[in-house]
Formats: sequence, C-alpha cells, structure tokens
Amino acid sequence: MVKKVILVVMLCVFQIGLSLFLFPVWNRLFTEKEVMHSAEQFLSEVAAPVPKPETESTDPTEPQRPYAELWEEMCAYNDNLYAQKQADLNSTDDFKESSFQLRDYGRKDEVFAVLTIPKINLDMPVYLGATDLNLASGAAHLSQTSLPIGGGNTNCVIAGHRGWNGALYFRYVPDLVKGDIVTIRNIWETLTYQVVETKIIAPNDVDAIHIQEGRELLTLLTCHPYASGGKQRYLVICERVYQEDNYG
Repeated sequence: MVKKVILVVMLCVFQIGLSLFLFPVWNRLFTEKEVMHSAEQFLSEVAAPVPKPETESTDPTEPQRPYAELWEEMCAYNDNLYAQKQADLNSTDDFKESSFQLRDYGRKDEVFAVLTIPKINLDMPVYLGATDLNLASGAAHLSQTSLPIGGGNTNCVIAGHRGWNGALYFRYVPDLVKGDIVTIRNIWETLTYQVVETKIIAPNDVDAIHIQEGRELLTLLTCHPYASGGKQRYLVICERVYQEDNYG
C-alpha cells in the first residue's frame, strides 16, 4: 500500500514537472497560432470579391474602393498630420489611442493590415494604436504617425515586441539590411517598401520618427538590445517601391 502511494505521488510530481516544462512551448504555439490565424483571416477576406462601394465614383477609370468613407478620412488624417507637422506627437503616450475604430465603418474586427517580411518569414496582423492589447495581439501602428495607406509626405511607424509569450514577433527585425523588402497589405492594396536605413534611438526620441518631407516611408520599431527591458529602440526605415505595388 505504501509503495502504491509513493508511486502515485511520484507520478503526480512527474506530471506537474512535465507540465511546467512544457508550458512555455504550449504558450508559444498558442500565441503564434492566434497571430497567424488573424493574419490569414484578414488576407482571405481582402482577397474576396470587392463589395459594392459606399459611394459611387464619378470617374469610370477610378477603381471602386470598398469602405470609401474610411479611405477618405484616413487620407485626410495623413494630410493633416503633415500640414500640422505632427503637433500632437509629443511623447510616447501619444502613440496609444487608435485614430480610427474600424467597427464604426462596418469592419468585423480591428485588424487593418498584414505586415509581411519575407527575409525573416514574418506575417503579422497590424492594429491601429499601440495599446498593450494590440501589441500583445500582433504589430501596432503608432498613433500620430501616418496611417499605413501610402501617399507622399508620410511616415507610417509600426511597432512590435521583440518576442512575446515565447513567440518571435519582431525578434529578428534587426537582421534586416538595406535592400530587404517589406510589404503592407491593407484593406485596399499591397504597398511595397525597401529597407534604406537602420538606427538605434532613445525610447522617448519622437523626432526620429517624424514625417520627412518629400518621402514615403514605413518605419519598423522594436526594443533594443534584445531582452534588455527596452533600454533603446531599433528602427528599420523603409521607402516605398512603386513598381512592386499592386491594387486589389
């Protein structure tokens, strides 16, 4: 009887130890699965036939954009950011609040785009606003920077954790070098960018991510060095490559 009790106790201890050992693996796989599912769901949706636009275009040669009101307001938002020299971007707290709630425009969820970086095998959903929840769920657009819809005089800044819950996220973004390709597939089109520069900045250096006149930029931002608690920030600055783009 005593031997049986000892055996049961030993088995319980083994199972608990095994569970503790495997928990990080399970957690990583679950996190990666959720992120991939969100990205795949978005890409599947935008690849579907375009729904009837909210407003009819008077120009027969202009592509019929879905969510026309959202498109127009986002373009106006980017134009205002440039015209006002990002006057409301003063600290990292200004990054968090989303500029748009997509459900207000008929979207099913708050995924606005998918960020793809072939070199590091990365596909991540992009959310608007760098809240803790959005950064835990994927990549996040920093509010008070240009929205990821392209256009002149823009600098869209997208942030990601340097690893989260065991999943990689932006872990290898610093491996990117000049010439590497990065794409953003938003609701309407695919925007293609090429890495042109990398730099390390202080966490509160908002000037480093301002719009640069005459340029169309996408900037990736993550913590640096790895597992340092965010002592610095690593930037990967990319510029639009038009001949690679495609609509729809």
